[in-house]
Amino acid sequence: MTMTPARPLVNHWPGLDVVPAGPRAAVSARVAKRLFRAAIDRLDVTVLAGEETFGRGGPVAVVHRPEELYARIGQHQLIGFGEAYLTGAWDAQDLGGFLTVLAAEVSDLVPQSLQRLRAAIVARPPRGHRNSEANTRDNIAHHYDLSNELFQQFLDPTLSYSSALFPGDVVDRGGLLQASAPYDVPVAGDLHDAQARKIERLLDEAGVGAGTRLLEIGSGWGELAVRAARRGATVRTITLSAEQQALARERVAAAGLSTLVSVDLCDYRAVEGSYDAVVSVEMIEAVGWEYWRTYFETIDRVLAPGGRVAIQAITMPHDRMLATRRTYTWINKYIFPGGFLPSVRALDEVTSAHTGLSLTGRLSMGAHYAETLRLWDETFLAGSQRVLGLGFDETFLRMWHFYLEYSRAGFAAGYLDVNQLTFARLGEGA
Repeated sequence: MTMTPARPLVNHWPGLDVVPAGPRAAVSARVAKRLFRAAIDRLDVTVLAGEETFGRGGPVAVVHRPEELYARIGQHQLIGFGEAYLTGAWDAQDLGGFLTVLAAEVSDLVPQSLQRLRAAIVARPPRGHRNSEANTRDNIAHHYDLSNELFQQFLDPTLSYSSALFPGDVVDRGGLLQASAPYDVPVAGDLHDAQARKIERLLDEAGVGAGTRLLEIGSGWGELAVRAARRGATVRTITLSAEQQALARERVAAAGLSTLVSVDLCDYRAVEGSYDAVVSVEMIEAVGWEYWRTYFETIDRVLAPGGRVAIQAITMPHDRMLATRRTYTWINKYIFPGGFLPSVRALDEVTSAHTGLSLTGRLSMGAHYAETLRLWDETFLAGSQRVLGLGFDETFLRMWHFYLEYSRAGFAAGYLDVNQLTFARLGEGA
């Protein structure tokens, strides 16, 4: 596989070394301290801050520099909370466990009386994060073009950067498939096998077989395209990551499938042609809520009669989606510029209102993502010295660990979910 240099990240954190100061910052810090302590005192965690201890017992966080933590929260709310972790102002041995307790109560951490002020307090996403055709490639490059070698450090050999599907029972609930206990820990299994199971199920849902003309929106590093081609499909897979395109093409060629698979650098809005199936794995999170209609109208436009669509999507509850869709988050700032999670209801509504597509199947598997992320983070931490050897710095290590555990907490708490969603045109064999 091609060796690609990491984007230099030393001193890549402008402003992170500046702690908010001044009279207004001092007032905000005092308010933040009161709100933080009031929230923690309601939760099953323990916070040690200097000589103070608060919380009801449970996973422990140690605050090394309390004044910095409160100043950052006061100035930048949850972004500041995450930034205080990056600087080492606080730490937790069981970071995932601590964050899971917070995630389970995320909608009530701030008193309801103050949540009405949300629009006036929280930062809005920068205009450059809006996923227009002019901005999207830079937003994608920010994350996916860091270094192929970085992702190879913690992903399994399929290089699948999405939730795996571990062994477990599935039951039929009103015509839509759902994991029988989506927030319980799934049956432990090999990550490689679980990633293969996830891909093969999506291909089955889309009806991919010999002769299928398949469009994949979001190539990843080519594993789904390779598996589809081995079924006899002709695959066009598109990405906006130059790093992903290069490695995906290598992997397709190594599998001897270059005549069946094309890997194109292309915005989904520019796709032309006709396809019997469309598959997309955890790409809609990068579309932006303003463009969900465009995304599905594009799929509807290129889907041949009788075609099927299978999408794997990270989702959040509908009410939280509505409340947060204009909020600039720590994940936006440091990990996924322009990213935003839909709700299943929102995707159902946009397809029903603006396309001929209907949601015909759903597999909910949030606990499987919690397990996937646990394994990724475990492998990432074990290989941290190799990550440093790629040119990344200690702040990046803390950032990536926080990102993986912050994400895992959302799924472990049931606040986030991941779904395999199947769409078809009713009356066309759905």
